[in-house]
Amino acid sequence: MAGVEWLVEGFGCSPASLRDVVKLHALLDALIHELPLHPVGQPMWHKFDGEGGVTGLCLLAESHFACHTFPETGTLCLNLFCCKPRPDWDFAAYLQQEFSAASVQVRRIERPT
Repeated sequence: MAGVEWLVEGFGCSPASLRDVVKLHALLDALIHELPLHPVGQPMWHKFDGEGGVTGLCLLAESHFACHTFPETGTLCLNLFCCKPRPDWDFAAYLQQEFSAASVQVRRIERPT
């Protein structure tokens, strides 16, 4: 296996939490420390005006992390790709606790060599 990719969607999230860049950065920090991952630069975050969401991207030595939030629908979408195998992480528990997600769908894709 060349690596693993997670596609994660949280539904029914608190709209306020999906506009909170600090809360989203804390999610990235948790992933970095618990998996462990190695950022090659500072993550980039863009908060859309008004009631809009947030888009985030972090280049990792292992590959990348991307985040998109949609407060208008209560949806949080994450993509984490690692070129080396990593243990599973409890995305569902984290999103339920920190973003009040009503449901979480996690797709784990093993990437072949």
